Parts: sequence; structure tokens; C-alpha cells
Amino acid sequence: MLTSIMVVAGLGIVFASFLTYFYVKFQSEENPLVSKIQQLLPGANCGACGFAGCNGLAEKLIEGKTTPDKCVLISSENLEKICSLLGIDNMEKKEKKVAKLFCFGGINAKKKFEYSTIKSCSAVKSLFTTNYECQYGCLGYGDCVEVCPVQAINIGENNLPEIDNDLCTGCGKCVEACPKNIIRVIPYGKNVYISCSSYDKGPKVIRACKSGCIGCGKCVNICPKEAIKIENNLAIIDYEKCDNCEKCVSECPRKIIFVSNKKVEIAV
Repeated sequence: MLTSIMVVAGLGIVFASFLTYFYVKFQSEENPLVSKIQQLLPGANCGACGFAGCNGLAEKLIEGKTTPDKCVLISSENLEKICSLLGIDNMEKKEKKVAKLFCFGGINAKKKFEYSTIKSCSAVKSLFTTNYECQYGCLGYGDCVEVCPVQAINIGENNLPEIDNDLCTGCGKCVEACPKNIIRVIPYGKNVYISCSSYDKGPKVIRACKSGCIGCGKCVNICPKEAIKIENNLAIIDYEKCDNCEKCVSECPRKIIFVSNKKVEIAV
């Protein structure tokens, strides 16, 4: 019995020695540039770059497998410093983008039936597409909230996701998580957005939701830049042309064209 204990203890010491050796060896061989670059990254470890935190991004930068502009939170100053450390041409920080929910249904939309089993948009989508009359609308169970790395999304009083412009990094994780494909990323500086994704014709939209776009075209007619068009019964904004004049906002009879930095009033 004593011999067995001594053998096990001896093996433990040997394995511990090997682990210590390889740990020290790895630490000594780690590229010191990784640490320098990591210090210039924001440290949020949000994963929006597609790698395992800021350290993961720093390692991939050293390996030449990505570029520093992959970090959506990095300052222009630190971006320039990292480019200098890597010996690559300085690159401009990409224009900030934010996610927007293109739906204003929620409590304004009619339900076909109540559902209270698995609280997941993906579950509802896979089981029966939707429990609302509008097949395009938000399901409201917050899959997007769960995946947001910077806690920029919460479910509001309208039972819809509310996205904080200032916190959102435009990483697109909520876009991927939404099974209805109604969250999209738009330029931060473009404030106006049309909060609907229904391709149904006007009469059907009116029956299904108090807030859906009916394709009336009033926003199209008033836009001085011809930045809005009707496609498949739905008004769409061309952000290359839009100059944020906001004329379409007051013209919309359904009150579903909003400005990002203004409080959205809930229809009742």
C-alpha cells in the first residue's frame, strides 16, 4: 500500500515538473509585442472582432492573420500606434455603425396565439415561424439581448429590443442572432430609419399591426434627395443619399419613421 502511494506521489511530482517547465518556457518565448499591443486595445474583451478577447486579437495581429481595424472600440490614436508597432501602413478607423431594430410591432401587433414555453425567438421560429399575425415582426424574447457583448440592448416597455446608440459597437452579433432578420447595422451618423420589415400589402398590414408600413409612398414623395423608395410594399432608405433632413418623419401616417437620438413614442 505504502509503495503504491509513493509511486503515485512520484508521478505527481514528475508531471508537475513538466508542466512548470513548459509554462516557464512558453512565458519566456511569448512575443513581448503581444503585451504592448494588448495595452493599446480597449480591454473590453467583447469578442466583436471575432477573436477570444483583446489578447486573442493581439496574438492574431502579430501572426498577420487580421488587421487592427477589426476592433470596433479602438481609438484612432491607438490604431495609429498599433500600425506603427506592426510596421504596417496607418489605416483610418472605420465609420462607426450601430444596430437598429426594423420593427415597431410589439404590443401594437396582433397575436395569433399566446406562447409561454421556451422563451427564445429561435425556438418560436423553429416551431411555428411566429405567433403574431405579421410573419415579419419581432418575436420579443430577447435572443439579441443575450448575445450583445456590451449590454447595449434591453427589452423595452413595447416588448421590443431597445438599442443604446452610445453603447452599441455595431459588431453585428445581434444581427446574426435574430431569426427574423429584422436587426440591421446602419451608419452611426445616419439618424433616420424606417422601423418596419413587412412586405405585405397595406390592407393586410393594417389588420395585423397598428404600426406597420403600408407602402403609401408619402415619405418617397417628400424626400428632397430621392433617398427613399418602395420595394415590395415597403419603404427603404438609401443611406448613401440620405442627409438626415427628417422631412419623412412627420410625413409618415403610420408614425414608424424615427430619429435615432429622439425618444420613440409608443402608439396605443
